[in-house]
Amino acid sequence: QVQLVESGGGSVQAGGSLRLSCVASGISYGRVCMGWFRQAPGKVREGVAAISPSGSRTYAADSVKGRFTISRDNANNTVFLQMDSLKPDDTGMYYCAARVTNCISEAWTAGFGYWGQGTQVTVSS
Repeated sequence: QVQLVESGGGSVQAGGSLRLSCVASGISYGRVCMGWFRQAPGKVREGVAAISPSGSRTYAADSVKGRFTISRDNANNTVFLQMDSLKPDDTGMYYCAARVTNCISEAWTAGFGYWGQGTQVTVSS
């Protein structure tokens, strides 16, 4: 059974930082594309960032480029999202997701079949 468990969310003032973590189990972690998504109240879920199985390729939404960094530790089945220079618009529930094949460069938000329960991020102005 695949499980993805996020942690690291919280409340922070604008300009602050948070680091999200997601531990995966029940999956061949070194072979899967991992991603972070978020959903704000009243808005559709959007892709934030993704990382290839080896970690050699990363993808990010334009809205977070230069502020958020995705990374992974395959020895510990963990993916991270370092979030710096946070803005109120970054507020939302953040979800970790896994795609059982490699990321698709042209559509890196597609094909994620496994999801965590989410961790709340709240950024105040």
